[in-house]
Amino acid sequence: MRYIITLFLTLGVMGAQAQTRATSDRYLEYQEYQIIKNYSDSLLACRLKLDSLQRVNDSLAVAYNNILDDGRFYRLFAPLTFYHSSANKALRLSSMLRGQDAVADAVDNSLLNVYLNRPDLVLNTESQLRRVGTVNDEVNKPVQQTVSLVTRQTEAGDDPVADDVEVVVSKPNFWTIKGDYYLQFLQNYISGNWYKGGESNYSFLASAVLEANYNNKQKLKWDNKLEAKLGFQTSKSDSIHSFKTTEDLLRLTSKLGLQATKKWYYTLQLLAYTQFTKGYKSNDRFVYSDIMSPFVVNLSLGMDYTVEAFNKKLTGTVHLAPFAYNFKYVDRLELATRNGLDEGKHTLHDFGSQFTVDLKWAFTDNISWQTRLYGFTTYKRTEMEWENTFTFNFNKYISTKLFIYPRFDDNTIRDDHHAYWQFKEFFSLGFNYSF
Repeated sequence: MRYIITLFLTLGVMGAQAQTRATSDRYLEYQEYQIIKNYSDSLLACRLKLDSLQRVNDSLAVAYNNILDDGRFYRLFAPLTFYHSSANKALRLSSMLRGQDAVADAVDNSLLNVYLNRPDLVLNTESQLRRVGTVNDEVNKPVQQTVSLVTRQTEAGDDPVADDVEVVVSKPNFWTIKGDYYLQFLQNYISGNWYKGGESNYSFLASAVLEANYNNKQKLKWDNKLEAKLGFQTSKSDSIHSFKTTEDLLRLTSKLGLQATKKWYYTLQLLAYTQFTKGYKSNDRFVYSDIMSPFVVNLSLGMDYTVEAFNKKLTGTVHLAPFAYNFKYVDRLELATRNGLDEGKHTLHDFGSQFTVDLKWAFTDNISWQTRLYGFTTYKRTEMEWENTFTFNFNKYISTKLFIYPRFDDNTIRDDHHAYWQFKEFFSLGFNYSF
């Protein structure tokens, strides 16, 4: 009986193992079938794509007299450009260019159809392409090259040769240097019998703005700007002075910033300005201003906000300083009271708050507006000035500028007509250069 039970158990185990092996064999057969099927499907998809490309190729061959793989077809797919050949063939009464090249005629006809029906799609012209590079002429003859063996080199050995490699690590340059210069002229002629009166005059204005900015791309920024402007004017009615200044400024702005957030910086700002030469009025020998008369230094502590808006067309900074020290020095004592100092004093010390808004807005590639709004107050007196320069560029070197400059200072002598307000404006045409 025991042998019979052992026999049945052995047969059952062998049957289970056989069933397991059968299942495993069917799974392996299914995997092999799936791999073969996927490979077959990939070959079929590739064949369909090749067949479709061949049909397109055949249709092009029929349309263009079996001329295929011609590089001139790129004109139909590249950014649309106005080519002279299309217009020359269409506008000339008899052209030797037509009928000579089927592909060139087909491409030119297709482009001409777009020029006439959708001129708004044309982005470039052939003249623009020639200015920036060249437009390759048609190649009528095959290019052949003659290759001759000059020297047979010996075969290199199998052993590699290890040469010393010098590693050069360049120190990053965190400084950015740039400048902006312009020279503007104005000439005005009026005959002696002009029905509205007036007088002839000449004037010019020169300006230079230099910037040296440091940014280590981490936390520290140091911006420096030096502005120099000098303008003169002549007039026949002034019998005392051959010329007088119309614009006279020498100003340094230096800001040291430590980043607080992405666009905010803790900032220490130094502002110092004076002028180059003496300032007169017509037929008056009195000197109204001079170098170091006045000379102003403003030191302020606050925060700077970096402005970037309208796809970076509006850029600049806003400086807000609740703590500011203002030092004013007047070398000519006769000008002390005109600049808010006590009579007989050379210096004035003030404490208060200050703000500076310095922005540039490029409306278009040729029109821009640069503005500077400055204010300082001791809570007893207020000084504020707003400089606006509108620039209209005709090209890289010729421009027109409109300058509008209102100013308020209640620490000066009050005018009966304008009170504490002062105004300045000029419009000029001239040369400019930037780098």
